[in-house]
Parts: sequence; C-alpha cells; structure tokens
Amino acid sequence: MAEFQQHRARLFGLAYRMLGTRHDADDVLQDAWLRWQSGRPAELVSSEAWLVTLVTRLSIDRLRQARQERAVYSGPWLPEPVAEPIEPRSPADVLEHYNDVSIAFMTLLERLGPDERAAFLLREVFDTDYAEIAVMLDKREDSCRQLVSRARQRIEADRPRFAVSRDAHRALLARFAAAAHSGDVSELAPLFSTDVVLVGDGGGKVFSALRPLLGPDRLAMLFHAIARRNGDCCRFVETEINGEPCLARYVDGVLDTVYCFVTDGVQIREVYVLRNPDKLAGLY
Repeated sequence: MAEFQQHRARLFGLAYRMLGTRHDADDVLQDAWLRWQSGRPAELVSSEAWLVTLVTRLSIDRLRQARQERAVYSGPWLPEPVAEPIEPRSPADVLEHYNDVSIAFMTLLERLGPDERAAFLLREVFDTDYAEIAVMLDKREDSCRQLVSRARQRIEADRPRFAVSRDAHRALLARFAAAAHSGDVSELAPLFSTDVVLVGDGGGKVFSALRPLLGPDRLAMLFHAIARRNGDCCRFVETEINGEPCLARYVDGVLDTVYCFVTDGVQIREVYVLRNPDKLAGLY
C-alpha cells in the first residue's frame, strides 16, 4: 500500500487527464490497485513505470467506452471540475503548468483519439521518454513520435496563445461577476471579445445551451436574462477549479453553476459553463 500510495498522485493526474472525470479516474486506480496486489511481477525494475503503464492502458480502454457514451450525451460534454490540486506541485511548477488541467485544455484533449491522447500527455505533460512511451503503448518508437506530433499540432492550433497573469485573470473575473450580477448589458458586452464563444454542459438535467453560443451581444443578453430571473438570490464566489481561478454561482445558497474562462487579460474569449449537477456534486 505504501509503495502504491507513493505514486498515487501521479497516477490519478494521468487517469483524470485521460478520462476527464474523477469517477472514471478513481475506477481506473482501483483496478490498478487490485492488479498491483495480485498481478505484478515478482521483481520490478521500476514500480512507477509498471504502474504508469498499467494506468495508461486501463485509461485507454475506459476512454474508448466513454467516447461511445458521450456520443449520445445531451448537448456538449465538458470535463468534470475538480477543486483540489490534481497532484502536488511546487510553486514554480504551478506558475508554469497550472493550465495543463484547465477546463479549456481538457476540452481540447477530447478531440484526440485514445492512443493519441495518451502519447501526448505522457510526453508533453509528464515528460516521458519516447522509448518508455513505446513500451507503455506497445507501439514502435517512431509511431509514438508521430502520435505526439499530430496531437501537438491539433492542440496547439486551437490552444490560446495568451500569457495572462493570475492577477489579471482574477481582475477580469471580478468585473464579470459584478456585471453578471447586475445584468447590465452595457457593462457585460465590452467584457467579451468579438469572437467569444460560450459552451455549456447541463447533461440534460438542467437548462443549458445545447450548442455553443457566439458573439458578445448574444452572451450579454444571456447573462442579462439570467440576472433578471435570479435577482438578489444569486451570488458569485471566486474559486479555484482545475488549477485556475473560476467563478462559482450560488442560487439561494446552493451551488448552481461553475464558470471557467479563457481570457487575453483584457477581454473574455471563451466561457465554459458547468451546470450538470452530477459533475458539481463533488465540489462543495
């Protein structure tokens, strides 16, 4: 148990990035623990390498199943938000890597196939050598290089290229919270870039946009309508979700929505609206 626990944080970080939900990641780790107890070789050169290989392969299998389930999901599917750190990092690492589990980044990962996603994460996030990746995926090393290259191109083509400080990010969140609470369209619209997009996930259980919404005027009118409906029952609280500042909205004291943003430091460019109560249940 002690040896497994020593690697658990890294294993969970890998499984969560592969699968996008805490439940699926926990299931993979439980399966890995059972196999660790009963099926590991008598002598291991590296227990960490063995466990990472096992978790990678289990995650690939689970992701193939999950993709079929998500194909019939009601509206857009967004990753499950996590409030606590995915894995411990030093302060320097937090500054450099906090966005590698952001909701925006995790959503981009959904565009990759299971093998592609695993190779990309192992190389780009966990800095694994290509020779080790080849063993973990049971592929040739040159094939793994191609997988990572293709995945990197697909991710970087749509990944935000803004270097925004956390203070600037938080300041924009505070301005949004004040404007969204008042519902003033003249204050809301300038907060959004001309190409802003909003993606919502209600899971078919609560009201949410079934397709992405585009444009500052449309988003401003949406939050104006929400403010009129909720009135003074609504309260916005800054919180940390998936390693970045976000907003939690409470209605009558109950967590109702989590908003995650991509900004350029001046305006909001992407809004991710997490409303599925099943995904919010583990937060607070």
